[in-house]
Amino acid sequence: MKDIVKVPRVLLPTEDVDLKKWAVIACDQFTSQGQYWQKLKDYCGETSALNIIFPEYYLEKGSMEERIESINSYMRRYLSEGVFREIDGVILTERVTSYGHKRTGLLLALDLEKYDFTKSDLPIRATEATVKERLPVRLRIRENAPLELPHVLILIDDEDRAVIEPARASVSEADLLYSTELNMNGGSIKGYLLKDPGVIIDKLLSLADEDRMLRRYGNRSPFLFAVGDGNHSVATAKLLWERIKPTLTESEREAHPARYVLAEVVNLYEEDLVFEAIHRVVFGVGESFIEEMSQSLSGDGHISLLYRDKMYGISVPRVAAEAVKAVQEFIDGYISSHEGVSVDYIHGDGNLAEVAAAKDGVAVFMPVMEKRDLFPYVVKHGSLPRKTFSMGEAEEKRYYLEARKIV
Repeated sequence: MKDIVKVPRVLLPTEDVDLKKWAVIACDQFTSQGQYWQKLKDYCGETSALNIIFPEYYLEKGSMEERIESINSYMRRYLSEGVFREIDGVILTERVTSYGHKRTGLLLALDLEKYDFTKSDLPIRATEATVKERLPVRLRIRENAPLELPHVLILIDDEDRAVIEPARASVSEADLLYSTELNMNGGSIKGYLLKDPGVIIDKLLSLADEDRMLRRYGNRSPFLFAVGDGNHSVATAKLLWERIKPTLTESEREAHPARYVLAEVVNLYEEDLVFEAIHRVVFGVGESFIEEMSQSLSGDGHISLLYRDKMYGISVPRVAAEAVKAVQEFIDGYISSHEGVSVDYIHGDGNLAEVAAAKDGVAVFMPVMEKRDLFPYVVKHGSLPRKTFSMGEAEEKRYYLEARKIV
């Protein structure tokens, strides 16, 4: 288990880079709101992480190959022009969102040999079903990129607060690496260099002790990390590693940077870590869709739908994960049997209503999963239905700031 975590070599922008323009929101946010990305582009300029990521809003807009080549070109340019400085060590991040929530995390490199999105018995586990059709384009983006930028948030089940909280208490302003306000209502973030990461990593690994696993989940199989945000990004990193691995000798495999994925590790039990629903907006439908959904679903729970300023109520299973599964299966089936129907996934009630109104879609307000149920559910059932929960609102998602070489 010890090799599951590696102290990373992190690339940070140099001190003359404007971090407020550099750091940008995760690529899988605001996927139906082009005005967000245009406003961000107008603000950021030439030296920004926006130039080395692929916002999903643009996946079907313009030439994908041209955008990927531009991303790789900017990465090479930033490396050659000295935009980055190298930091060997574990960075403790402290994010305060515009909603007043605080999130503290540890930036670590995690071994992809201990993860497989098709299996549910490894120490690193996916929390949602992986849509394999979404992976080829992500692999195409990553396969020739010299860098990765993390928006992945990994959860640990540390109710005793024995890992991240003591790490936060161990740093001071003398350890500060960066501090910046974040653009587009993102709040602010600070990063500190951890003095003695070995002690914290040992505490982290102890969470996977067999006796603890048995007491907590009734199962001895080690389960240390749950992928909270960025399931498909981790799955893509795994696919690339499996492609690279056969070309390497055994000793090369041990040290190759693509074997690891950079991620922020956070405690599920941090007080301000809030689980939010991920809503659906269905395009190309109307009242007949709502009526058919109402007739098809049932249960002791309840969700609301909004269409053209009118609210509708529908019965669904009481347990949030089961309700999400039932709703998603209905939407998937409806799309497959009705031409011209599509779905998007939206964070936040206000964003949902805005997108639905702008594009004449049906807004589906999804239920919220209790975060304490996450680890036991994954142990018992495997991955949740896709897009079951979100860790906070859209603006609270991880911002790309740090980078790491993967070649």
